[in-house]
Amino acid sequence: MAQSSNTNNDTGFDDMDARSLVSAERTLETEIAGLSALRAALKNGLAKPFAATVRLIKESKGRVVVSGIGKSGHIGTKLAASMASTGTPAFFVHASEASHGDLGMITENDVVIALSWSGETQELAGIVAYTRRFKVPLIALTSQSDSTLGRAADIVLCLPKVTEACPHGLAPTTSALVQLALGDALCVALLESRGFSAQDFRVFHPGGKLGASLSTARDIMHKEASLPLVGMSTLMREGIVLMTQKGFGVLGVQGPMGELVGIITDGDLRRHISTDFLDAPASKIMTKNPKTVHPDMMAASILELLNSAAITSAFVVENGKPVGIVHLHDLLRIGAA
Repeated sequence: MAQSSNTNNDTGFDDMDARSLVSAERTLETEIAGLSALRAALKNGLAKPFAATVRLIKESKGRVVVSGIGKSGHIGTKLAASMASTGTPAFFVHASEASHGDLGMITENDVVIALSWSGETQELAGIVAYTRRFKVPLIALTSQSDSTLGRAADIVLCLPKVTEACPHGLAPTTSALVQLALGDALCVALLESRGFSAQDFRVFHPGGKLGASLSTARDIMHKEASLPLVGMSTLMREGIVLMTQKGFGVLGVQGPMGELVGIITDGDLRRHISTDFLDAPASKIMTKNPKTVHPDMMAASILELLNSAAITSAFVVENGKPVGIVHLHDLLRIGAA
């Protein structure tokens, strides 16, 4: 006897799957609405305190100390980590630990950001009192400007009232996302106000794929004696020998002032093969205006160039002269691909 099934043959989902998808869509719609409310707030009452927060942190001579507990604490940890990695020195102090000695980590030159959706988080009392006593600037990130935290703070980043995605309205979902989004907005605004560059970013992210992609041509290029370079009048019988010895599959051709005027690739050799090929000068065989990279070009951009041009190596040129060469294998070796 065949077993019955609740599977919908048209979609491949059973009733439980379908309910899950409806739930997921409802959650996303609710959270999108929360983000839309935050964007609207930034165009209204939240604009001035947000700008004041960016200015205060940028002009501070100390660090940003972020604190919170529960889900707000987790968002605060991420906020501190994002700031620290984008040019704003910051760290997280757990609200419960603050009153057990960690208040000593906060100096008068610092700025404190306290996260509490209700603004009535009892565990923040120690940090709030400490900042008031020693006149440490306090920024409240809360949804209640008239809360205990809001009234005590120097600046209140008042978040809009939002509907939690949790059907019971209890689990922090939309509220946590809104806190996270405003924290990201702060980080990016500070990053841009400081003129924080990709090279600055690399200083704080030297490891992994991200660090590799932020390496520059100068960091990975072969140079000096390793370069396969010949003059315009060099005969191809000599050029081929050098090209083979260097192992890059390419030969750079320099003009009278040492400038790079062209390259010779394996493809050029095949296209120009003839009985008098070995006695031809490099200038006759070379391809003019080759693809080159600047010493400060990042590995990720070099990889994109090589892939788009369907080439395996490129000369690194500065002031018109070849100072290095980068091969696809170099990018693979450091993990940029």
